[in-house]
Amino acid sequence: MSTLIKNCHIVSPDLEIAGGAVLLDGQLISAVFAVGDKLPEADEIIDAGSLKLVPGFIDVHCHGRSGFDFTDADDEGMRTIAVDKLREGVTTLLPTTLTLPEEDLAAALKTAKHYVESGTKGCKVPGVHLEGPYINCNCLGAQNPDYVRKPDIEEVKRLNAVFPVLKVSYAVEEDDSGVFAARLLAEGITPSCVHSQSSYAEFAEARRHGLCNLSHFCNQMTPLHHRDIGLVGAGLLHDEVFIEFICDKLHICPEMIKLVFKVKNSSTIQLITDAMRAAGMPEGKYDLGGLEVVVKDNAARLKSNGALAGSTLLLNEALRNVKEITGLPLTELIKATSWNQACSLGLSGLGKIEPGFYADLVLLDDAFKPVKVFVDGEQRL
Repeated sequence: MSTLIKNCHIVSPDLEIAGGAVLLDGQLISAVFAVGDKLPEADEIIDAGSLKLVPGFIDVHCHGRSGFDFTDADDEGMRTIAVDKLREGVTTLLPTTLTLPEEDLAAALKTAKHYVESGTKGCKVPGVHLEGPYINCNCLGAQNPDYVRKPDIEEVKRLNAVFPVLKVSYAVEEDDSGVFAARLLAEGITPSCVHSQSSYAEFAEARRHGLCNLSHFCNQMTPLHHRDIGLVGAGLLHDEVFIEFICDKLHICPEMIKLVFKVKNSSTIQLITDAMRAAGMPEGKYDLGGLEVVVKDNAARLKSNGALAGSTLLLNEALRNVKEITGLPLTELIKATSWNQACSLGLSGLGKIEPGFYADLVLLDDAFKPVKVFVDGEQRL
């Protein structure tokens, strides 16, 4: 089936066409048209009414939403998360785990497998993101200390056999041999550092073995210091290092958001939500990995000590925030919602509006709210 989306404001990495059109042929984009071009016939024609058409968002760090957490290991919860993520423009999702026993992680991965096999019309789930359990106990954030352990490539392999693991976030200083990053890469898994007290020298050693990602940048990692620039300094110094960024104006203040987009190459910033089960839900009491959480004033905090416990951020809100804060062109900012994620994970055919790419697309209104969402050329919202 062919679909023509006309009269849209196309925004893709380094590409902007006002009054353009895009032809979808089955799962793929087959052609992009500028204003004035002769448009072809199609089985379905959608007049976008000048709405912005952008590549579908990729959220590589999301624990849950709509009352469910991925590690609930609940099939209905997994389906609800994947379907409701469409409402924020997410067309590809990496459900993200917590620091838990291996059997609990395996059970959660099985629900992702069941979701993919079910053919449910939500977002794509090509794999999962393991956040922990290989973290530093002094940088727990909202992770459970009872299940922290040393990096274990054999455990990762066992989990990867249940359902693809595409990313593992860990504390590099907890890897005694310093080669965990290389071992992950050998399995086709992207290594990332987080919940860490790593010195710059320890980061540099892991980078030598292939580490090129930092998860939820600035949060639960060594800050910039003039005698040891730590992980924050490493992320700013090295243009090739990808960083995840929670732009809710709580985890990262507006001034830091502006600074990072000023200093950092926009091709290596990835907007994420780090959302927990309260995303898209009313304020109140929730839990995260067995820890009590209170959500108030858009902030999710541990009841025990007030520490931030994930977020309630939606990815379209993150894009709106960085646009308001930085004022940068959308052709630059849109890289951070999908293209950079695709590059960091090696996901081909995603993140751009170009012929041959998957027809994963979002029509946004002026408030950055998704109006229509397409996955593999099929309208799912």
